[in-house]
Amino acid sequence: MAAEPLILTTTVGSYPIPEWLAALPSEQARLDATRVVFDIQRQAGIDLPTDGELYRFDVNHPDTNGMIEHFIRPMAGMRTRVGRSDHETFARLSTMRFRRKAAGVVEAPLGEGSLNLLADCELAASVAGGPFKFTVTSPYMLARTLVDQHYGGFEELLMAVAGVLAQQVAELPCSCLQVDEANIPGNPSDGPIAAAAINLVLDCFTGTRAVHLCFGNYGGQTIQKGEWRALTDFLNRLHVDHLVLEMAHRSAADLEGLRDVDPRIRLGIGVVDVKVNHVETPDEIAGTLERAERVLGRGRVGWIHPDCGFWMLKRSVADRKIAALSKGRDLYLGRR
Repeated sequence: MAAEPLILTTTVGSYPIPEWLAALPSEQARLDATRVVFDIQRQAGIDLPTDGELYRFDVNHPDTNGMIEHFIRPMAGMRTRVGRSDHETFARLSTMRFRRKAAGVVEAPLGEGSLNLLADCELAASVAGGPFKFTVTSPYMLARTLVDQHYGGFEELLMAVAGVLAQQVAELPCSCLQVDEANIPGNPSDGPIAAAAINLVLDCFTGTRAVHLCFGNYGGQTIQKGEWRALTDFLNRLHVDHLVLEMAHRSAADLEGLRDVDPRIRLGIGVVDVKVNHVETPDEIAGTLERAERVLGRGRVGWIHPDCGFWMLKRSVADRKIAALSKGRDLYLGRR
């Protein structure tokens, strides 16, 4: 058997909703679409593919990838019909400035309700064709979208959300669990409590564990301000095997901020920019890898991937960006 490459390729999570799924949605169509997404990645040589997060597809909201609502709406203790007073309360909190409306109001102890990530993951596993990564939204990011009328403090609310997710991820039939967090990069002072909540979720999963962090992406726009250097302590607190970090859309100087990440954690760096339509060439990806290892040291980069999910791009663009990943990695390793 061929040896595993020194640098592995993966995708971050979401994939553009196929037009035929949006036009004629059904459980069978969603399963078929998931099969297609896996096959696209495997044909492109992706080592650890994702299911495209199509398990979150909602015919009533086909223009989003369900990063918040899929997890919040089913929870017990949650009211998702938000009135004016809730709206005004959320506006005063200013926890997520780009979002005008709360995702839900917590009125009682949180529980699983009808949330069933096991069924979601089992569906993906049935058509994955091999090892794959399953993604869930960070409890910190979810908690920041809520109005709390029960717990009386953000940290208590945060750990309650984390507790629900922790129960959900135990024994999921995937080889890797990835927690997605796009809010803490702009709020590094919350690093200790965010890490505690994320670790509560990660510790319940026995396979490979990853955390994806980015500075937000909506309509090709960066949402959070900040830099990786300010997040070193947060990153080192995480109980992860590897990180999945936005880098292609960042300043090259931002790489310096990753020098002090604990060597036990393999670094994954974004080499494909999801905020632009330009399709990176293998030469460009190889060059990005060369610069990264020059700054971080040989062997520190364990993964390459896009900066974030692809759900806002056209499939024709996303597919070509996916195809470039393994080609660029192989080109770089062949030069070393």
